[in-house]
Amino acid sequence: MWIWPIAGTILLLILGFIVRSVVEESARETVANNLQTILDADVAALEIWLEREESLAEVMAEEPRVQKLTAELVALNQQKPDDREALLHSRALVELRQEFESELEHLNYLDIGLFSLEGRVLASARDEPIGRADLPIQESALEAVRQGKATVTRPFESVFVRKDQSGEIKSGLPTMLAMAPVNNADGKPIAALSLLIRPEVNFTRILSIARAGKTGETYAFDKAGAMLSQSRFDDDLKMIGLIPDRADAQSILNVQIRDPQVNMTEGKRPALRLADRPLTRMAASAVQGEAGIDANGYRDYRGVPVVGAWVWLPEYDLGVATEMNAAEAYRPLYLLRYSFWGLFALLVLGAIVIFVFTIIVARKEQDTRRAVIKAKQLGQYALEEKLGEGGMGVVYRGQHAMLRRPTAIKLLDIEKTTDEAVARFEREVQLTSQLNHPNTIAIYDYGRTPEGVFYYAMELLEGINLDDLVKRYGPQPEGRVIHLLKQIAGSLAEAHQLGVIHRDVKPANIFLTHRGGVYDFVKLLDFGLVKAVDGREQASLTSTNSMAGTPMYLSPEGINHPDVVDGRSDLYALGAVGYYLLTGTTVFDGESIIEICMKHVQEQPQSLSERLGKPVSADLEQIVMQCLEKDPEKRPQTAHDVILELSKCQSDGKWSIFDASQWWDERMPGQTTQGQATQIQSGVQGKTSSSSVADATLIVNLSQDE
Repeated sequence: MWIWPIAGTILLLILGFIVRSVVEESARETVANNLQTILDADVAALEIWLEREESLAEVMAEEPRVQKLTAELVALNQQKPDDREALLHSRALVELRQEFESELEHLNYLDIGLFSLEGRVLASARDEPIGRADLPIQESALEAVRQGKATVTRPFESVFVRKDQSGEIKSGLPTMLAMAPVNNADGKPIAALSLLIRPEVNFTRILSIARAGKTGETYAFDKAGAMLSQSRFDDDLKMIGLIPDRADAQSILNVQIRDPQVNMTEGKRPALRLADRPLTRMAASAVQGEAGIDANGYRDYRGVPVVGAWVWLPEYDLGVATEMNAAEAYRPLYLLRYSFWGLFALLVLGAIVIFVFTIIVARKEQDTRRAVIKAKQLGQYALEEKLGEGGMGVVYRGQHAMLRRPTAIKLLDIEKTTDEAVARFEREVQLTSQLNHPNTIAIYDYGRTPEGVFYYAMELLEGINLDDLVKRYGPQPEGRVIHLLKQIAGSLAEAHQLGVIHRDVKPANIFLTHRGGVYDFVKLLDFGLVKAVDGREQASLTSTNSMAGTPMYLSPEGINHPDVVDGRSDLYALGAVGYYLLTGTTVFDGESIIEICMKHVQEQPQSLSERLGKPVSADLEQIVMQCLEKDPEKRPQTAHDVILELSKCQSDGKWSIFDASQWWDERMPGQTTQGQATQIQSGVQGKTSSSSVADATLIVNLSQDE
């Protein structure tokens, strides 16, 4: 009986050794494969970038005008080989600089120049390099150009001063050259066109695209062992003394890939001077033109045990290596990881089962909700035709069963009925229902059916929004704009007094309708992005709405500090709406959202008169431009202030009831009673026709994304 426990123990030991061996071998293979994959990715990205730079240089070098001017400079250099002044005052140099000016601006190169095939500078954007023949350009690059090939030099220290990334003027900064031959009429190279590149920008960034773990890095080096890219450990290198402890010190061109034979990060000091230290195991192999992987470990230039992979790129005369600390690569937690993955697999399986079950239940609930909508009955409301839909909801025309009042009913999208969506939906209707200003959209009802369909009912509007108004009919008269802005400001004034900020005031959310025979009656819509000033909204909703609003009408503080905006942000948007109504164009435009936002933050808007091309009343222009001030303190402080200022304008009151009725009669004949303008002019009260509700136009923001 006793032999079985011993046999079992021995069997477990043997099995343990086998498992250990398998795990270690598997770990080495995994580490080696990861290192090779990372190296391949970084090298591929680097080669793509190098080829792109070569192609750009070739394209410029093949320009006929560049070839003609280059030929003139080469001929001048041959006639007067030591005459720098002749080059400086040559017409060809001036024209070449003009030719390269736009490329320098758009492609962000340090300089674009020409070298003779012997290495003398024939052209440059600056005078200082002209005529110099002692620049440290690698001979292999010039030789490649002589053979008609484009190439990129490895980084070297510039002999000229220029600004670094912090804006300081310094010399000895790293520089690279993308070079391509400029050919004569016979197709033979006569000079080298060169693009000056900052290696610390793209070259280093490309080598950082992929790296292993928290300690992995990829870097380039030359045959002497000098690092040609930026190390990720610059702060550590300053601490251990491999580079000077200065704010501007950097590892590129200043670190030697040599083995200190002790781990300097542990405070140990090497016994040999830097010049006497051997190259690291990796560098010694790479400079011989070899590619390799070492998953067993060796010391890097800090003396830290690392694993690495490397390759030599002979066409560029540099090597690329990727390394990571061996301690990170081989953590003694393999069995624990296997156990974890086993448990994780069980958890995943359980989660999949629960997930499938949840999907089935959710689909059944959605089917039930769809059936309710298909039946077109939500409690007391009968649904009719769909009026619109968006990212978060669907709007139907409907009627209350008892009141028979035409109503717009907004339903939360069945596919997006989440806790967060429901919370935002409820918040929209709760905050909007507190507002009773006549120029604010009215909420009639809110509810949830037994099947879980969330909805709210609001007044149905007939008319046109201000965005469509301007798009169809162009800039509006000053009197009408004042009339509309005062109504919008009135709605905002009530909201701000209740501690509510709209945050999405824009022409598409302002509806022009008629009420009780009064035309040009404004309704402010879409309080879906409103924000309580006292911060009562849920944290999750605040996070989701981190930058709420429409870029064309966002205030500067709404872009920079969206969590601390107040009512003055709405007044900025109100000014932008007024600008749009008066000029027919938005305050700022751009190719992207970021560009538009940056203009709102940084640029001063063009005056209304300049944009429109004709004078705008000074008092009206002043209040609109004051609303568009970058600093909220310089704007009107309340919506009431805006109303008071607008009331002082000379054009206030010049848009009469007759003007409004006549406009609607001519432009929106389906919305008015025939001859109503004449009745109003005669002092007779006209009656509003009940135009076909099928033609009704309803503008409601269906989601925060619109």
